Amino acid sequence: MTGRQNNSPLSEARRIVVKIGSALLVEDETGAIRRDWLDALVDDIAALRAAGKQVLIVSSGAIAAGRRHLGLVGRELRLEEKQAAAATGQIRLAHAYEASLARHAITVAQILLSPDDTEERRRHLNARATMTALLGLGAVPVINENDTVATAEIRFGDNDRLGARVAQMVSADCLVLLSDIDGLYETDPRGNAGAIHIPEVKALTGEIEAMAGPATNSYASGGMVTKIEAARISTAAGCRMIIAKGTEANPLSALANGARHTVFRAAATPHTARKAWIAGALKPSGRVHLDAGAVKALGSGKSLLPAGVSRVEGAFERGDLVGVHDPDGREIARGLIAYSAGDATRISGHKSREIEAILGYRGRDEMIHRDDMVLS
Repeated sequence: MTGRQNNSPLSEARRIVVKIGSALLVEDETGAIRRDWLDALVDDIAALRAAGKQVLIVSSGAIAAGRRHLGLVGRELRLEEKQAAAATGQIRLAHAYEASLARHAITVAQILLSPDDTEERRRHLNARATMTALLGLGAVPVINENDTVATAEIRFGDNDRLGARVAQMVSADCLVLLSDIDGLYETDPRGNAGAIHIPEVKALTGEIEAMAGPATNSYASGGMVTKIEAARISTAAGCRMIIAKGTEANPLSALANGARHTVFRAAATPHTARKAWIAGALKPSGRVHLDAGAVKALGSGKSLLPAGVSRVEGAFERGDLVGVHDPDGREIARGLIAYSAGDATRISGHKSREIEAILGYRGRDEMIHRDDMVLS
């Protein structure tokens, strides 16, 4: 990636989620994966990683890649047929990503998510921890909706919103939606050659939402309504979102070199947005009481380790919000705890290296990680 990348909307990003639409990745007529296009995109991703950025991919295309191999062509598919197509298509997609990333000696990891995985706190924390660990180990997670088990009632419904939920989960600071259109327009550009392009959206006003059009028209049903909804999710999480055209090769390089796009600005950072959610959106389910040393450690920005906990109160599960109290009983923080009340009680006052011997499994070293905690 060369040219204007230092002034591109990707230049300041640290953690980027790239969402790829099915039509970009899979040939409609044959169901074949567009390997040349994928290789060019992966070249862009490798360049971003070489620049010190972490990248996650949210990929559509499993059903499109699988249906023709099962003879499911020429008609609307029933739910169970879509699930069957996804089951075989996911294997083909995973192999394609593996082969393409291997050209740059990059390891790929497949993750299949359902809405419950992003919304239920314990599963949210598990998925977040897994993706964060993969990024730390230098892998590129490739994420898709778990179409093989999802039902019509329990679905994201599209991968724009899935991309936004993933960006929210991993505290990404940039979400790129690669599409067949280069951004938001005041009216549908497919029916109005004079439609005005909107390069920047600072706030999601009613006027901006109206530009997506009614859900029944082709512009909206083609995905602009869901892109606006994705922008609402991601920007609320402190992550700016970009709509960019992905139909040609090397779409991320094109974006870095000034290709037309729309950027939706976020008012906060991912870090501050997550902290605000922890501080104000939940009610504590219990308490942990600290010794003086742990209070001092938290004040200097450290995570809460079991050794600093003197007492546990309440009935809570892993991922629940708890209050953190000093020796005098004053609440000094709130956070999402990594252990249930029973396990937290058992490891309180012990070193992290003793956790496995006490509980019979190796959990997190921290009882509450600093990223999951807000000081009062």
